[in-house]
Amino acid sequence: MIDEQTDKPRSSFWKELPILLGVAILVAVLVRAFVLQTFFIPSPSMENTLQIDDRVLVNKLVYDFRSPERGEVVVFKAPTTWSGNADGEDFIKRVIGVGGDHVVCCDAGKLVINGKQLDEPYIYSVDGEQDKPADQEFDIRVPQGRLWVMGDHRSASGDSLEHWQQSGQDITEATIPEEQVVGRAFTVFWPVSRATWLSVPKPFEAIPNP
Repeated sequence: MIDEQTDKPRSSFWKELPILLGVAILVAVLVRAFVLQTFFIPSPSMENTLQIDDRVLVNKLVYDFRSPERGEVVVFKAPTTWSGNADGEDFIKRVIGVGGDHVVCCDAGKLVINGKQLDEPYIYSVDGEQDKPADQEFDIRVPQGRLWVMGDHRSASGDSLEHWQQSGQDITEATIPEEQVVGRAFTVFWPVSRATWLSVPKPFEAIPNP
C-alpha cells in the first residue's frame, strides 16, 4: 500500500507567509471598513454611560438593514455647524427621537415622546444630583429620515438641543440625517474594568410610535 501523502517542504511555509499576512490584513481592513470599528471617547458628553478614554465597539453594518432606533447609542459624522471641522468629525450620542416623533420638555421633569413620559436613569449624576433632562423647554417634531440626539451628560453635551437653540430653533440644523450615522456603539470593551453592553434602556420600550 502506497501512502500518497507527502510532506510540504519547510521552505513553502516562508513562501506562503506573505500571502497569509496579506489576506489577514485585507480581512482586517474590510472588517474595519464595513463591519466593526473601535472608537475612543474624547469628551464627557456621554457620562456616566461612557467615560473619557473609554473604547467602544461600533457595528457599522446594522443600519444597512434598518434605521436607528430610540435609545441606541450611535456614532455619526457631525455636520460642520456642529463640529466646526470642515473635514468632518465623529460624534457619539443617544438617539432620543426618530423621524415623526413629537418630543417635548418637560412634564414633571421628564421628556415626553409621542405623549409618553420617558424615564432616563442613565442621565449624568454626581453626589446624588442628576442633570435635568434639558436646560430649557422645547417642543419639536423630528423630520422624517432624521434623528434627535442628546448626550447623557446633558449639561456638558453639544447635541440636538444646543443646536436647536443656537440655530434659532431650526429643526433641520438640530437633527442628524440617518445616512450620516456610522454605526451603533454596542459595547464598552476598554478599560476591562468598565466592560459592558450598551443595550437600549427599558423605558424606551414603552414609547409609542407617532
